[in-house]
Amino acid sequence: PSPQALASVEPFAIDQLSFSQWLQFVFIPRLQLSCDNRTELPESCNVAPMAEEFYRINLIDAEAVINQLASIDHLIMSA
Repeated sequence: PSPQALASVEPFAIDQLSFSQWLQFVFIPRLQLSCDNRTELPESCNVAPMAEEFYRINLIDAEAVINQLASIDHLIMSA
């Protein structure tokens, strides 16, 4: 994606990226950077429900991805 698309301030960059692109190019890199730098994680995270909706609407079987995102949500929310 273009730098402009990656700079979107909309939730999940919905105006510029597909949900899968947002996961790959925004969410996971930011989470990895936070872990690598031992910086504070977000206070809340609720990505799995968005994934469920996106993949359901697009008729994509993404149970493994959704389960992993639910685990991330849980870890962040319980930290």
